[in-house]
Amino acid sequence: QVFTFNRVEIKVQPSVKVKNGAPMSIICHADIIKNTDFQLKHNFTFFKDGKLVFMTISDKKYAQYEIPVAKSSDTGDYECTVKVDGKLGFSNITYVWVAGMTKPILTADKKEVLEGEIVKLRCELPEEVPPLVFFFRKIKTNSVPKEKRILEQNQNFSEMEYYVEAEDNILQFDCFGKRQVRSGWDSSQHSNKTLVTVKESFIKPTLITRPSNNITEGDRIEFECSTVVAQMRDIEIIFQKNRTILNSVRDKKFLKYSTVATQEDSGEYLCKVEQGAVSKTTKLNVFVSELFPKPTLFASMTKLDESKDLILNCSINGLRRANFSILRKSSSGDILLKKSKILAIKVNVNDTGSYICKAEVKGIVKESKPVRISVYAPVSKPTLSVVSGSPEVVLGKPLQLICHSVMGTPPITFTFYKGGEMRKNVTNDTYAMFLDEDIGLNDNGGYKCDARNNHSSGAKTSNILNVTVIVPIRGASLGSVPYGEVEVGSDTAFLCSVKEGSWPIDFKFFKKTDHEVLLHEVREYSDRAIWHKKTMKRKDTGTYYCMASNRASVDVRSRPITISVILAAWQKGVIAAFVLTAMAGAGAVALWWFLHKKKKAKGPSMEMSGSALAPNLTSEKLTRPPSDGNYYSGSGYIEDNENHMKSTDESKGPDLESAEVDYTEVEVSTLDPHR
Repeated sequence: QVFTFNRVEIKVQPSVKVKNGAPMSIICHADIIKNTDFQLKHNFTFFKDGKLVFMTISDKKYAQYEIPVAKSSDTGDYECTVKVDGKLGFSNITYVWVAGMTKPILTADKKEVLEGEIVKLRCELPEEVPPLVFFFRKIKTNSVPKEKRILEQNQNFSEMEYYVEAEDNILQFDCFGKRQVRSGWDSSQHSNKTLVTVKESFIKPTLITRPSNNITEGDRIEFECSTVVAQMRDIEIIFQKNRTILNSVRDKKFLKYSTVATQEDSGEYLCKVEQGAVSKTTKLNVFVSELFPKPTLFASMTKLDESKDLILNCSINGLRRANFSILRKSSSGDILLKKSKILAIKVNVNDTGSYICKAEVKGIVKESKPVRISVYAPVSKPTLSVVSGSPEVVLGKPLQLICHSVMGTPPITFTFYKGGEMRKNVTNDTYAMFLDEDIGLNDNGGYKCDARNNHSSGAKTSNILNVTVIVPIRGASLGSVPYGEVEVGSDTAFLCSVKEGSWPIDFKFFKKTDHEVLLHEVREYSDRAIWHKKTMKRKDTGTYYCMASNRASVDVRSRPITISVILAAWQKGVIAAFVLTAMAGAGAVALWWFLHKKKKAKGPSMEMSGSALAPNLTSEKLTRPPSDGNYYSGSGYIEDNENHMKSTDESKGPDLESAEVDYTEVEVSTLDPHR
């Protein structure tokens, strides 16, 4: 008896999509191939979403899992396995969707409530499995239902509380549920509608006025707001106009408010009754007729010079009889000037300000629009100065000026001029600033400013300000005579010059060592400075440079030059004469010694081969270090140097006392007696 599984199949009847409440069958079929016809026992196991739901043993090749009434919770992935004599076969996975959900059940804890109370609702989806989404709806007549949503992860029911609002007379509630499936959302039917009757806590307030119409300014108007309350508990009545609360009462059924009517009292009034979360409102529009128009204040002039006459006149169009007063406005309160319709004064600058007039008829007071009066004192002659203090500016740098007028009523308009050309207008209180960023070599003067205000005297002009333009130093160079090599004991002249720069110029001469050594400094009203260094010594050999600066506060350094101090000609001659004298003395001694030996021998004549005198003279090496004397940049100094100075070694002999002598050794070889 040989058999094998061909395949295992799972099928759903009537289809993989079943309507909620309909019967459903899951059929597992085993297709087995046998070599002969013999009977087998089949163990069928059914799974939903990986969990065992049904098992059976059958001689047949198929088995059924019957679900008489399908529910949405039966939705899921189904599969089956078949076990025969130790062999196991597996079916494919089939998704079954039970469309639709059971109808929810809605209950309310109250059937009759007062406004402001709470209704508690419970919606249940029997036979459904969470997670579920519940939707509660509050339905009012002739309005769109208000819907609230709650997600329940662990239970198949949900609860919701509703506040009963004012004017909720008859309410209906219902609910429905949703669950998420593979193809989207599955929704239930709507539940039964639950009816809740609402009783009023209090009626909508009534708002009346006395008199009810034909209200004119000066009349006393009275407002009355009332209501009927079911329970006199935490009741409050509020009376307001726009956003201003005029009056309020607590634990009373009515409110009164009265006032003398003015035209400003026209508008919408509101009476509001509140109890807990319930609020009801009544509105009323009131119109108050004008008794007389607002007065108008006229001024003879609004801008005038001090000590001039000012006349203020208050009047009402079409009305002659009224109590007038003229006032000046102030931050601390209006100042009464005169109880009259006309005010005449001689003004000073302190009278600048805003003025109004008031008119009173039958206790009604009205105020005019303010009139601004400006009184001007003349400006004083302005002063123009440089902000930095000194009337100087470096070429290429900005120049900032300030124009200031000590006296004069602001605002003051300042006008700046450069070389007679207007450059800028600035309006300020007492001063103005001007920045000139275009400073040239010829901008040495011509700045002035005007100051003017609304006074009739016109503009005042400052004195002309002359500004000195400082040209920075440029192109410093250093030269010397003689240049490069200088004899010991002679004088040397150093010339430091600049190509450009305002006078005076500070010149400084330095020698480079391990640190900078200042040798000489001088201030010159010229583009060059000469420094004579007397009696040069060997230790003066080295590198020199100069530095130039002026009031532009920029130090400019020259390129360095190298000076070598060598022996003078007479010093070389003295050393040569000394060496020659020493050589001559040594030769004479050698000759005497030779003759003396010859006479003493008395023998045959002998050949003498005397070695020549070979004095090994080590003479002074006069080193001439390389110089960079080809660099000059000092106002044509090299071309005209004979016009500036003459070398001091042409007019002054050597100073023997101050000369430094170098010594050398002289070696004399002796005669060889064997030759």
